[in-house]
Amino acid sequence: MSRFVGRENLRKRLSPLEGSPGRTAYQDGVAHIETERGTYVVRPTFGLLHEGEYDTVRLSPLFDALEENYLVAAMLVRLGGYAVGVFEGERLVASKVGSRFVKGRHKKGGSSANRFRRRREEQARALTQKAAAAAADTLRPWRDRIEFVALGGDRRAVAETLASSADLDWLSERSVSRFFTVPEPRLRVLQQLPYDLYAAELSTSAAE
Repeated sequence: MSRFVGRENLRKRLSPLEGSPGRTAYQDGVAHIETERGTYVVRPTFGLLHEGEYDTVRLSPLFDALEENYLVAAMLVRLGGYAVGVFEGERLVASKVGSRFVKGRHKKGGSSANRFRRRREEQARALTQKAAAAAADTLRPWRDRIEFVALGGDRRAVAETLASSADLDWLSERSVSRFFTVPEPRLRVLQQLPYDLYAAELSTSAAE
């Protein structure tokens, strides 16, 4: 079973295992923890530089990695809206949120459906261009300092936004592997993103 757990909740869950019999291996940004209760595999969003193997449960390198804060840019786009922000740790220090109407899908066929499709494509293109301009303007002052980028919303809308502006090429280069699927991008959604940003992927399996 695999799920994302907030860093504080993960610390509370794993702390009782510190120093107990087992084995711990740190490699390729992942912590593998084998205990009498079962196995835990933890993958922090922003990686884990420490490498080593221990004949006991040693969690301090993992907890140290989870405590690290970074300067992170976020771009969330869905058809209908976008949200762009910069986080210093969990604090939102810059943001731009906007919306633009995009028609839903047409259920009927014929020439009216073609006109509807073209209109919808025009609206979607206008939205992604607006989102790209907002991202470029908002992130430009922070570009040299930003360490990681979080992309989210709808994958196709994000891909089209990135493709619409050469000023955003660097976002893909610094993006984390996790894609953050969120509801309609609004300021409230952006403000809540740090919990997920700093959550770690936890996979568990019970001992036989």
